[in-house]
Amino acid sequence: MRNLVMSFLLVGASLLGSTVFAQELVEGRNFITLASPVPTAQPEKIEVVELFWYGCPHCYQLESTINPWAAALPEDVNFVRIPAMFGGIWNVHGQLFLTLEAMKAEDKIHDSIFDALHNSGRKLSTVSDITDFVVSQGVDKEQFSKTWNSFSVKSQMEKAKKHALAYQISGVPAIVVNGKYRFDIGMAGGLQETVDVADALIQKERQSK
Repeated sequence: MRNLVMSFLLVGASLLGSTVFAQELVEGRNFITLASPVPTAQPEKIEVVELFWYGCPHCYQLESTINPWAAALPEDVNFVRIPAMFGGIWNVHGQLFLTLEAMKAEDKIHDSIFDALHNSGRKLSTVSDITDFVVSQGVDKEQFSKTWNSFSVKSQMEKAKKHALAYQISGVPAIVVNGKYRFDIGMAGGLQETVDVADALIQKERQSK
């Protein structure tokens, strides 16, 4: 947990640093290449993964930049969110995301969850509190409870944990392009620069095919 806290601090400090332009990316400084590439969900497309936690302030700050960017991605790019789960409340919030994703309700209240945690003082730390919240957002209570406890969601949680280990992340938000390249806001140099770096790495993958 100490490493994760330090990661938040380092990201916050580096947001004040110099801007990194996509054409000037330096491997080892602006992104790293994973020693062992991680298989992607759709091999025919270029995958961009955002690892996040609902309680992370930098993940919340990135939302207003990454959402419109992801919505405008071309057909050959597949954008995926994976919740980082390092135990405790991280796992609870990860289970929340995966439950809503399984219900195809994630897009409807994803932003509301971030807003509740960062602007309304909600903790969303217990199953009861979470259930009350999602029901207030129009989610069916019985279906939510059934999906929350399902084998499918538990399997997806284990899969997400394995991905985080394979990507070798120690903090969030972290971006992984096509299972090969990993970086964060600090390495990119800012919020807008994060999607600029992602664009550059997407182009790098296109050129390698």
